[in-house]
Amino acid sequence: MTEHPLKIYEKLDPKLLKHLENSSEFVFSDGALPRKFKLLIGMAFDASYGTVLGVKSLAQQAMEAGATKEEITEALRVAQYLSGVGCVYTAAQALKELFG
Repeated sequence: MTEHPLKIYEKLDPKLLKHLENSSEFVFSDGALPRKFKLLIGMAFDASYGTVLGVKSLAQQAMEAGATKEEITEALRVAQYLSGVGCVYTAAQALKELFG
C-alpha cells in the first residue's frame, strides 16, 4: 500500500491525525452497509473531487475488504454519471498502478 497521505501529521499534529483515524474507523466499519461498499462510495466521491491519491488509497482498501475490479469500475460509472467525465481521468491516473 502507498504511504498514508496524512503521514506528515504524525510529526505535525498527532492529535489531529488520531481524531481523523477514529473518524475513519467509525465511518468505514461494517454496519448496515459492508465496509467495502462504504469504501467504494468514498472512492467515487474522491474521483468526483479529483483526488488521485484518495481514489488509489480507497480502491486499494476496498479490494482488501473484498471488492472486485468490476465493483470498483461500476462505482466509478456512477461517479461519472453524477459528476462528469473528469472523474474518469482522475480514476485512470489512480488505478493504473493497481490494474495496469
